[in-house]
Amino acid sequence: MSRILNWSVVASTAVVALFTAAYLRDMARAYGRVRGRSTVVPSSCGDIEYTEGGSGPPVLVIHGSGGGYDQGELLVRALLGDRFRWITPSRFGYLRSAFREGATFDDQAHAYARLLDHLGVDEVAVVALSHGGPSALLFAALHPERVSSLTLISCGVASSDTPDQAQAGRRGDLLMTVFKHDALYWGLTKLFKRRLKELMGADGAVIAGLTREQRALVDQVIDHMNPVSPRAAGAAFDNTAALPNERIAAVRAPTLVFHARDDTLQLFHNAEFAASTIPDAKLVSFERGGHLLISVEQATIRRAMQRHILDHAGKQSPQGSWSARFPTAAVGCSVPVALRKTHAIRSKERTSEGARRERLRTD
Repeated sequence: MSRILNWSVVASTAVVALFTAAYLRDMARAYGRVRGRSTVVPSSCGDIEYTEGGSGPPVLVIHGSGGGYDQGELLVRALLGDRFRWITPSRFGYLRSAFREGATFDDQAHAYARLLDHLGVDEVAVVALSHGGPSALLFAALHPERVSSLTLISCGVASSDTPDQAQAGRRGDLLMTVFKHDALYWGLTKLFKRRLKELMGADGAVIAGLTREQRALVDQVIDHMNPVSPRAAGAAFDNTAALPNERIAAVRAPTLVFHARDDTLQLFHNAEFAASTIPDAKLVSFERGGHLLISVEQATIRRAMQRHILDHAGKQSPQGSWSARFPTAAVGCSVPVALRKTHAIRSKERTSEGARRERLRTD
């Protein structure tokens, strides 16, 4: 008996040692992957981390919860390719982007404007995934001159008090706990990856039906969330900040919404609300795909999104360069009075122009 116990101890020790070595190796790779490739610029909204690349119409790619600029780059590879100039910021509290207590999604929207000012980019197409949606919507609402088109993929938009939403909220709370600890998240990805996918908004049927290529993209999204601890503040912010709700009615950019009806993390009511509230928004719905929709319907989303971006690209303001007319003069993350007035004027002009075109179509 004692010999069996001794062997059990030896075997257990070896397993722990191997597991620990694998964890340390993977964490070294993960931290190495997110270090040294990005740029950090100071702004009135705090430090903003980003990467950029490509050429063509500029696209601001806004990552979801648990992401960072690296998740934005993954979206570029999966959905944009090399036809566009892409800009991938880390949102507040993710990786090296600053987080301030009391920050809001409005502040995050203004931070995008500060980043574009720094880059000398006047107008962009905006693509947002999951909980990148709230700040993307508010950026389009608060800075209409800067947004040529908006694409929302499985995005959070509006609050709800339904039982299904409460269940989705509990999933989010559990994920927030996991995101605080590198070792815990890494262990789940190695031992309970299927359960992690379910927590991330996909049911068993969706997971079982993934092809090899689809599973590879899902696994890459999950693995690229390592290391999670430098993203924890951002994930917690996402889980508590107020959603834009009815304020999205102010969005004037042409908007394309992709969402799966069986998404259990960002429920389908978000897409329905966006499509019914944003003027002339187009909803492309899918019966299945859950919150893994970009993997399940990658080809369809890629084609439609690129066409949407190109159809509306290059519609610069006739008044000239935005950054030249309004240098970065904001206090904190607030918008200067001159910009607020211009936002209102240009928004009214766009609304009037849209009404005029509608009258011409019906005459």
